[in-house]
Amino acid sequence: MWFSKKKEPRAYDLTRWKPVIRCSICTGEQAAGFREIATGRFEEVMLIRGDADLERFKRQYGLETVAKEY
Repeated sequence: MWFSKKKEPRAYDLTRWKPVIRCSICTGEQAAGFREIATGRFEEVMLIRGDADLERFKRQYGLETVAKEY
């Protein structure tokens, strides 16, 4: 039998990673992930195809807002 459980947000190191949406100026493609603060390296988590994907990313990591980078 299937039971719906509220999932806890996934954890990430706030002191090391910053959540961002990386946007392409040319194609409009958006990718959600985390930018390493010290090095600037981007770690992609998922492709954002619409508002539902963005809301899912924010819900998964317990975020209210996510900065966009071009």
